[in-house]
Amino acid sequence: RRSAFCLVHIHTTFITTSRMQNDAGENVDLYIPRKCSYSNRILGANDFGAVQINVANIDPVTGLYTKSYSTYAVSGFIRGHSEGDEALTALVKKNDANN
Repeated sequence: RRSAFCLVHIHTTFITTSRMQNDAGENVDLYIPRKCSYSNRILGANDFGAVQINVANIDPVTGLYTKSYSTYAVSGFIRGHSEGDEALTALVKKNDANN
């Protein structure tokens, strides 16, 4: 019973403090959800199987690292169905074709 009371208390506290202001006085959100780059699923805060991977950008002429990278997020659902490597490969190929 006590834990249920604490959950309700945390929930109501979150609702009342869900807005935050920056130095300019503009409202900013506390939590901005990420989306899976492959399936466009929203990655919830409790998706512990989700990963975010930075893939280095390589200069096609010299083959050297250009000190920049592309960021991809893959959901735990995709990884749980053993499609993480396929998803990452497709995303990198798609990004490579666009550049």
